[in-house]
Amino acid sequence: MAKVLILEQSKSVRNNLRERLEFEGFSTEGAESVALAKKMCEKISFDIIISDRTDGLTDTQIPFIVLSHGGDMESAVEALRCGAVDFITKPIDMNRLLQSLRKVVTPPIANAPTPPRTKATRGVNDAGCQTIEPIVGKSDAIVRVRKLIDKVAESEARVLITGENGTGKELVARWLHCKSRRAEAPFVEVNCAAIPSELIESELFGHERGAFTSAVKQRKGKFEQADGGTLFMDEIGDMSLSAQAKVLRALQERKISRVGSDRDIEVDVRVIAATNKNLEEEIKRGNFREDLYHRIGVILIKVPPLRERKGDVAILIEYFLESICQEYHIPTKAIDKAAISQLSERYWSGNIRELRNVIERLIVLGGDTITHSDIEEYC
Repeated sequence: MAKVLILEQSKSVRNNLRERLEFEGFSTEGAESVALAKKMCEKISFDIIISDRTDGLTDTQIPFIVLSHGGDMESAVEALRCGAVDFITKPIDMNRLLQSLRKVVTPPIANAPTPPRTKATRGVNDAGCQTIEPIVGKSDAIVRVRKLIDKVAESEARVLITGENGTGKELVARWLHCKSRRAEAPFVEVNCAAIPSELIESELFGHERGAFTSAVKQRKGKFEQADGGTLFMDEIGDMSLSAQAKVLRALQERKISRVGSDRDIEVDVRVIAATNKNLEEEIKRGNFREDLYHRIGVILIKVPPLRERKGDVAILIEYFLESICQEYHIPTKAIDKAAISQLSERYWSGNIRELRNVIERLIVLGGDTITHSDIEEYC
């Protein structure tokens, strides 16, 4: 079970977060000061910290998410420069917070041990491909996706993955990497939507010491971290036009230059991109570069929404029941046919991610056999 430290001055906010996160299956501890938080980090191996401040957290070498009342760009830039993996404004959007948490601390299947994540390794798939989740389902749409992965993986072609939020675009990207000749090299993920335009160049290409005020040491960017492997650019449709121009140059020339440096660095990176937007429409609106679209979209893979593969819902339910119960170290719970039928008819706007959350909730709150009544009461 992932361990989360909540560093928050407000006791009510701290308690509310602990209650909600424990309901979602996380193990939590609370601290009201940085000094107390550091002491707790010496005794407990936390996977991530949720904090209302940035000072003093980099010393812990634990990934952290910043919560702040300040929703301005300057606050977000400062938090990310200090090493935060995400910046979320108050009042807290719990769906956004949970999504950010699960990107960092989702445990592998079969309870394989997860290596500690530090600032140096954050976003890099060091654990190899043995623990990657399967793409579950028997519908024609998902079978087609698996066949495309098998055909495309060993090539060096760039791939654009499209689909709604929660459909499993990142999972498709990881399978493309793990079935490729680059499988032993790094898989590096960058969420383009989470990085302010002021920081995107530094995040992608790195910077030299003294390149800007808070650049106290040299830092490799995501392209260098992924050298020899795969760079997964998630939500590329949310990237600013200026950042798109820099990425296009890197793809065309296979070279990057760190911020504050005039030296080019050659990189060998396969780029896989994903978006929940219609990029052709974004091009017409002037929000996305057509030349970059053609550069990243050599192969297009569309991941279908769950409502278009309703026959897979029952299979996914059984899979999540088994895998989540394994994570909780409890016997696998059963579910009756009426409950499966009821869940299969839902719209699932959040797709597979929403279904997984619902199954986890039913495991925690339901009986030994999950029933129609449990769904009515808890969902």
